[in-house]
Amino acid sequence: MNICQLTDTFLPVVDGVGRVVLAYAETLSGMNHKVTVSCPMYNTGHRGGYPFELVDYSGFKVPTAPQYKVGTAALDSHYRKRMEMIDLDIVHSHSPFSAGKEALRLARERKLPAVASFHSKYYDDFLNVTHSETIAKLVVSNIVSFYMRCDEVWAVSERSADVLRSYGYRGNIIVMPNGVTMRTADQRKIREVEERFSLESFPMLLFVGQINWKKNILRVLEAASLLLRSGVSFRLLLAGQGPDEKMVQEKIRELGLEGCAMLTGHVADMDTLDALYARAAVFTFPSLYDNAPMVVREAAVMGTPAVLVSGSSAAEIIHDGANGFLCRDDSDDLYRVLRNALSDPEKTRYIGMQARTTIPMPWRDIMEKAVQRYEALIKEKKGKKRRHYAQKPAEKALRG
Repeated sequence: MNICQLTDTFLPVVDGVGRVVLAYAETLSGMNHKVTVSCPMYNTGHRGGYPFELVDYSGFKVPTAPQYKVGTAALDSHYRKRMEMIDLDIVHSHSPFSAGKEALRLARERKLPAVASFHSKYYDDFLNVTHSETIAKLVVSNIVSFYMRCDEVWAVSERSADVLRSYGYRGNIIVMPNGVTMRTADQRKIREVEERFSLESFPMLLFVGQINWKKNILRVLEAASLLLRSGVSFRLLLAGQGPDEKMVQEKIRELGLEGCAMLTGHVADMDTLDALYARAAVFTFPSLYDNAPMVVREAAVMGTPAVLVSGSSAAEIIHDGANGFLCRDDSDDLYRVLRNALSDPEKTRYIGMQARTTIPMPWRDIMEKAVQRYEALIKEKKGKKRRHYAQKPAEKALRG
């Protein structure tokens, strides 16, 4: 099968959607499918070193998030010439924006089925940027229109499907969860991150994600401040990059956390990231924004339990005290959960092992289900083509 995965983010931007697309492309290629990734032009560092075809187009930086790029694939003649040489059976977009437009163009011109995955809370994104409910609602209306034009819509969890329905989408939604690559951390890398970040023998709390207040980072910092004031010794690392790095750093100073909290910056090396997950006592992720965050699954692969906000979309896979921890959206309650977890490290490690057993799903298992859906859609589209052409002679005969 010839499959095109379309995304607005890709390496070296290792956000959740970019990593999902990379996992789709690598896993499907390993299953002997021919995969093409379409995305804006990023400096991937090792072009041509993938087991799939990478076809990128010129783009420009997003003013509010310069690590991201947008562009119009159809206007890049070099991209179009390359894409025209590639046979495709199906297109799968992971964004309703540039990637979505290109997916619909390819589907229309080649009469291919189009799949679209819903990953993010777009209303929240545009409300945060524009501070206008009117603009955010207008953007969401256009997003719903995009999904209505696709042959099939997937969501990464039941909660994320509910979000899309709350936007006004009334079509069928298939839940296709994200998988993860099962692996173990390199002990040498763990020692390297201990030395690099001066962890010594302190228990470590970890946050991984965009350094953006929308991720509820303030809760993490305030809970850490309460831990420090109560006499608990620890280290807190916040790994990632984002628009609010300066303000987060200022908040660290304001709360007196300079000696125990640190922004690591962007961590591109997955072995280093795995080492951070493995070294952490608790993965601290109280985000109310995320739908089905990859980072919680990646922490679980390393045997590290996560603490999330009860009732949040991200917490759908967490059972409190069994394979992770839940707290209220409250700094005092997050402090309570973290203090209890750090005070009983043996129990916390056991809960982490339960997280490793119950949360991760191998990408190959997920891709086998995805391939079944792809094949069904391709068969259905071909059936419609045959019926369409069969009707043409009959129409001519009636007119004659």
